[in-house]
Amino acid sequence: MRSKHIAVAVGVAAVAASAVVVTTAGAQRDRQAALGVNTAVSGKLSMLGVWSGAEQKSFQAVLDAFKKKYPNVSVSYKSGGDQLPTVLSTQVAGHHPPDLAAVSQPGLMRDFVKKNALKPITFARGAIAANYAPVWLTLGTVQGKLYGLVFKGANKSTVWYNVPLFKNAGAKPPKTWPQFLALARLLRGSGTKAYSIGGGDGWTLTDLFENIYLRQAGPAKYDALTNHTIKWTDPTVIAALKTMAQVLGDTSNIAGGTAGALQLGYTDSVDQVFAALPKAAMVIEADFVQTEIDTNTPAKALTGYNVFPFPSINNSPPSVVGGGDTVLMFKSSPAAQALISYLATPEAASIWAKRGGFTSPNKNVKPSAYPNPLLRIIATALAGAKVTRFDMSDLQPSTFGGTVGQGEFKIFQDFLKNPKNVTGTAQALEAAAAKAFKK
Repeated sequence: MRSKHIAVAVGVAAVAASAVVVTTAGAQRDRQAALGVNTAVSGKLSMLGVWSGAEQKSFQAVLDAFKKKYPNVSVSYKSGGDQLPTVLSTQVAGHHPPDLAAVSQPGLMRDFVKKNALKPITFARGAIAANYAPVWLTLGTVQGKLYGLVFKGANKSTVWYNVPLFKNAGAKPPKTWPQFLALARLLRGSGTKAYSIGGGDGWTLTDLFENIYLRQAGPAKYDALTNHTIKWTDPTVIAALKTMAQVLGDTSNIAGGTAGALQLGYTDSVDQVFAALPKAAMVIEADFVQTEIDTNTPAKALTGYNVFPFPSINNSPPSVVGGGDTVLMFKSSPAAQALISYLATPEAASIWAKRGGFTSPNKNVKPSAYPNPLLRIIATALAGAKVTRFDMSDLQPSTFGGTVGQGEFKIFQDFLKNPKNVTGTAQALEAAAAKAFKK
């Protein structure tokens, strides 16, 4: 009888201990749920993207926050840089794409849809619709299905300048194109080169053309040229190239001259404006310039560097050429869906916004998330411009608008070599565009 009582007692104790374990586990799950932690989703994800350097570090901070919410999901991110379209296309052709990718060209997204290489992200439509303006949903949609989430936006209509060099020359930010050209002459007269041009990266030249074309030709023509319903030999293109040549042809006012500009990459073009011994006073590029300044130069916001909007041409209204990096899904899984859903939240975007060099298309990111007044102004300009268009080259077939060494990148580099060759440049652009749009 004694052994029976002992057995009963042991059994009761075991049940009680089990209850404690269950209760503890339940409490743990409740705490995790309250913190937004999800342990049910697991897996390993590979991701290839355009972000490198400081941008890669900022995106890793976003991934680290995602890891806290999904501790059983691991994301391995690698940068493809400017070669991403080529690298990614090669992987897709070899049937070994990453789980996810972040690309700068919606045109590349459409190419992959045509090849049946992408998975739709319709599961995220509700979150994106709640947090983004309709234009961003449209950019991620192909043939009525949602395939892309524009996570990182960019205001590409900004000119960044060295404040001490401007003060030394008695210069002020211009509002119009004639004032901009007069400013360049004033800077040169003070002993400072006006322009730092990263022509070694062809995309910087497409950005300059697009800003000129949007303001000079207007949004309707911009749309027509984007879709190749007008030719690159159109008179509006010729006119814009002539305007662009007013900068590229001012060789004595370019740091390093034409030869130097052709060898200079984007990051170096920023650094030589804001280094301790600057070589030029201005760089015409997007809001992500600030990340490069803050990471690699001693310049400080407002006292060392500042920014002004790309000037009006022929009384054009406030206009913004916007860019964006779109997240795509090649392999669908609960882990991949969880990451995309997380990236659609204001929380994820705010992490990068607080680190600088980032403009979010997410309308629910608070202005206070941006770390300084300059970024708040830039973000507001992107959201509030009367005329906004997405980067033209990014919307076109990637073989024409987004591949190093060919198409627009190469042809505009050739134009930098010889800005007088306006007609020949237009003809080369049209030949390359016609070939790309036939595919």
